[in-house]
Amino acid sequence: MKKETAIKAFIFLVKLKALRKGNPLHVASAYGHVDFVKEIINVRPDLAHEVNQDGFSPMHIASSIGHTGVVRELLKVEQKLCHQQGPEKNTPLHCAAIKGKVHVLSEMLSACPECIEDVTIQHDTALHLAIKNNQFEAITVLVNWIRGMKREEIFNMKDEQGNTVLHLATRKKQRKELLLGHGTYSSGRLELIALHQQRQLDSRHDFVEYFKFKKGRDSPGETRSALLVVAALVATTSFQFGVNPPGGNAVAFALFMFFNSLGFKLSIYMIIILTTKFPLQLGLQLCFLAMYFTYDTAVIATTPVGIRIFIIVTEAIIPALIPLTARW
Repeated sequence: MKKETAIKAFIFLVKLKALRKGNPLHVASAYGHVDFVKEIINVRPDLAHEVNQDGFSPMHIASSIGHTGVVRELLKVEQKLCHQQGPEKNTPLHCAAIKGKVHVLSEMLSACPECIEDVTIQHDTALHLAIKNNQFEAITVLVNWIRGMKREEIFNMKDEQGNTVLHLATRKKQRKELLLGHGTYSSGRLELIALHQQRQLDSRHDFVEYFKFKKGRDSPGETRSALLVVAALVATTSFQFGVNPPGGNAVAFALFMFFNSLGFKLSIYMIIILTTKFPLQLGLQLCFLAMYFTYDTAVIATTPVGIRIFIIVTEAIIPALIPLTARW
């Protein structure tokens, strides 16, 4: 018996060295070694919370592969491990739903029913993911759990494209699996719901919501580039209007110059912030400074004498107010 245990331990260490990712509990979870999982947890229960180089915890790995026994042992450490977020906020329940591991789904929902409400960074629930990955048995299990917990509002939760699970199921022709669990909608009723939701997706509100910036989904680099383009366009346009102002009475001219200067100096401020720590920083700052004073000189030179003092004061006050906008 001791010889057999030693051989198993040797094989386990070889696998650990070959994997080179995560701690021993990750490896034991990946290979479904329940006995090793128990021993490791007894000595180091904190390892259950650690993530590997890819951002996955032992619970994520065991759930994705379908090692129900390992999942059961990990849940004994802490039931909140069901909520642990990995890449793109995927939880162990999400991993099990994607792979269709129905026994793991039941095990986790028995221990932590509220984890069925967790969503990914794309706002997908476990049921969304099961439908998108054509995991029919998982769909039935999840729907039955939702119905049993009387949490039918989960059926109305939307992903980032505005799709509910009913809409996805109808589009992917998975009505049967939902109907078996839900027991509420007829096929015709489901068609009407899906049609109504599709019309909602085409509405202006959903169109605007789709293109809104979403932290975590949109790349910071691409966002910076877009802001730089917009700021440069505003700076160029307002500079041209500032050095070549339109005619008009004194009041209209003063208002025009105030708002045009506000737009120009805000755009320059944005560009300075967005190019912080760029190479050739000294050259960039000198360029901004030269453009700034060129604009002010041109504005003052083209301003009628009667309102010149007002414009000079305005041009001096605006730069002091601009940093306050960074708080909004």
